[in-house]
Amino acid sequence: MAQRTPSPSGALRAPHRRAASGTRLWTWLMLPGTLWMTGFLIASLVLVATLALGTTDPLGNPRFGFDLDNIRALADPAYRIVLLRSLGFALIACVVCLVVAYPVAYFIALHGGRFKNLLIAAIVVPFFANYLVRMYGWSVVLSDGGPVLKVLRAAGLADGHTKILQSGVGVIAGLVYGFIVFMIIPLYAALERMDLSLIEAGRDLYGGPLRTFVFVTLPATRQGAAAGAVLVFLPAMGDFVSAQLMGGPDQIMIGNLIQDKFFQGQNWPLGSALTMLMMAVLFIGMLGYLRRTRKDEAEATR
Repeated sequence: MAQRTPSPSGALRAPHRRAASGTRLWTWLMLPGTLWMTGFLIASLVLVATLALGTTDPLGNPRFGFDLDNIRALADPAYRIVLLRSLGFALIACVVCLVVAYPVAYFIALHGGRFKNLLIAAIVVPFFANYLVRMYGWSVVLSDGGPVLKVLRAAGLADGHTKILQSGVGVIAGLVYGFIVFMIIPLYAALERMDLSLIEAGRDLYGGPLRTFVFVTLPATRQGAAAGAVLVFLPAMGDFVSAQLMGGPDQIMIGNLIQDKFFQGQNWPLGSALTMLMMAVLFIGMLGYLRRTRKDEAEATR
């Protein structure tokens, strides 16, 4: 009896079947967690959106209804100023995080050698501490008698009237310290995946290291920078701890307003309306990021 030999096409299809099977397995494993998170996200958004149309009784308790007064109240110029201030603080924090994080990620990815994992751990592990505790510690460092101002005064860069806390600089410093790790990790991952031969070719084409960095390294890692910007911007926009601990009355952010309406003003419907306004701004930013990501992926597959 002649022995049947497997056809080449069957041998080629076998790896594809295994890959498809592995993909389906991971899809099923991710499904419960995805449904859990999606369900709670949708339920919370529906609850907040419904509550934004409600009212409060004489005792300050929220009551569901269909009242547009809270939506109309968002047109108040005071709320618009706070929203724009929050946007400005979050955007500035993104830029500062990018400027500070890029050299750190670049050094670790390209020059860290066998110490890469240790260096990444040294950056990430301190952020396991409670966020509020870290912000309290940072406020002490930036206080009038703290080490930062002492060094600046000793160097002649500040005088006795210079303050970091109770100012916009203090709020941005808090946002940068709180979320910079979310910029370092995506940049490090992008630089780690980058083909180093591109840098060598860039040096041959552009000569100096600065031009090579601008025309080769930055475009090759822009997706990591965009991911880091989103990961910093989204929590920074809704943060209230930095503004509360390191800012003053003129530096409150929209997160502080929401907190005040829910916990001090006992006006949950207005707090819910402000929350929906903030979520709408964040949703627009997220849509822009996803659109840019799809465009980059389409260009990469051409």
